[in-house]
Amino acid sequence: MTRILILDGHPASGTFCGALAGEYAGNAETRGHEVRVRHLCATDFNPDFGVSRFKDAPPLEPDLQALWDDIVWCEHFVVSHPLWWGGLPAKLKGVFDRILLPGKAFQYVAGKPLPEKLLKGRTAEVLVTSDTPGWYFRWIYGAGVRKQTEKQILGFCGLKPKGYHMFSPIRGTQERQRAKMLARAGALGRKAA
Repeated sequence: MTRILILDGHPASGTFCGALAGEYAGNAETRGHEVRVRHLCATDFNPDFGVSRFKDAPPLEPDLQALWDDIVWCEHFVVSHPLWWGGLPAKLKGVFDRILLPGKAFQYVAGKPLPEKLLKGRTAEVLVTSDTPGWYFRWIYGAGVRKQTEKQILGFCGLKPKGYHMFSPIRGTQERQRAKMLARAGALGRKAA
């Protein structure tokens, strides 16, 4: 079966993003997949890259090194996160800034405008919670964070986008609506990889 890494990318604990990640994980495990779950809220690291050159990159803290090792281990990477101000939470963006480095996630090649993708052979899926209705996110806002996440972060490093799933609107939902969203995340986990 498939090795799946799920990152609950909400910077707080006890969130609906975490519940979606858990539902996905549980259902993927019942299908025989090997699943590891990481929680952004439990990681301790400086999200600020803090230097102007990749060659001066600070060493990875233990939590970031463990997450990087899991990304290398996995065949399918799932990120569950809230949409904040049209983008990723700062701490989650900091994870990508810190661990997706040249020589590890991508490599510049002399004479070529785009780098070699070092994480090829893996797929990725994104679960996003939002108070913005999905249609408004797509048609009015232009889904900028989707493009950034799929093309300029995951795809840039070779992770092939497999799905970008909006769970919205969250604000004002009743228990039955949230139960349907959780069931949808579970169905995605059953169909994983």
